[in-house]
Amino acid sequence: MAEDSSDLPSLIGAHYLELADTRAPGLVEGLYLQGSIALGDYRPGRSDVDFVAVIGEGRDPGPLRRIHAELKARYAKPHFDGLYVTWDDLRRDPAHTPARPHVRAHSFEAESREERHLVTWQVLAQGGVVVRGPAVAELGIHTDWDALAAATRENLAGYWTRWVARSTPPLSLWGLSALAGFRVTWGALGVTRLRHTLAAGEVTSKTAAAAYALTAYDERWHRLVREALRLRVGGPPLYRDPVRRRADLLGYMRSVLAG
Repeated sequence: MAEDSSDLPSLIGAHYLELADTRAPGLVEGLYLQGSIALGDYRPGRSDVDFVAVIGEGRDPGPLRRIHAELKARYAKPHFDGLYVTWDDLRRDPAHTPARPHVRAHSFEAESREERHLVTWQVLAQGGVVVRGPAVAELGIHTDWDALAAATRENLAGYWTRWVARSTPPLSLWGLSALAGFRVTWGALGVTRLRHTLAAGEVTSKTAAAAYALTAYDERWHRLVREALRLRVGGPPLYRDPVRRRADLLGYMRSVLAG
C-alpha cells in the first residue's frame, strides 16, 4: 500500500485500536510495539510489526479473531504479529503465565504459549513503544538477565549446533535449503545476534549484531556477514556462487558457535 513507510507501524496500531474499540469496547487496555521496532531495527517493506496487547483478566477474547481478520483485509503486509497478556502477566516470569491469544502471519490462535518467554519481556522492557497505556518503565515488567543469558547459551549449544549439523550434508534437505538467501540471513545473523546479546548484556538487533561481527570475528568471514546483512536490507549481491556462500555460511557459524 501507499502507506508502506516508517510511519506504517503507528498507522496499523491506530487502526487496530479503532477496530478493537468498535468491536469490543474496553477489551484492549494497552498496546505496545516491540521486536525490531523496540530494538531500533525496523525496516519498512521488510520488517513485520510486533506487538504486545494487554487485555483485562476474565474478558472474553473471542472478538479478537474478527478484529485481526478485518485488519488483514486492510494490511496484508506487514504482518501484525503478537501476543495478548494481562498487566499481571507482565510482572511475572512468562514461563508461569497462562496460554492466551497469539497472532502470527494473520493466523489467530485463541490459546498459545508462543513468544511467552524472557526475550519478549526483555525487549519490551528495553524499548517497547507505547501506543496505549502507561509508560513501559511503569509496568514493572519481569526481567531476569541471568536466566535469559543461560537460555541463550543453551540455544547456541542446542538448536543452532543442530542447525549446522543438519545443514552440512550438501544434498540433504537442510543442506539444499542453506543455499537460499533467507537461510543465510537467518543462520548467520541468528547465531551472531545471540553472541552479541551475551556480550552486550541486553537483547540486540540483527543489524547491530552484524556490526559486532565485523569487529569480533576474523576478516575471512566479513564478506559472508555483509552478504547476510545485504539480504536483509538490500543492495548488490556479494556472491555469485551459492555453493561457495553456503560453505562460508557454515564455516562462519561453526566459528561463532565455538565461541
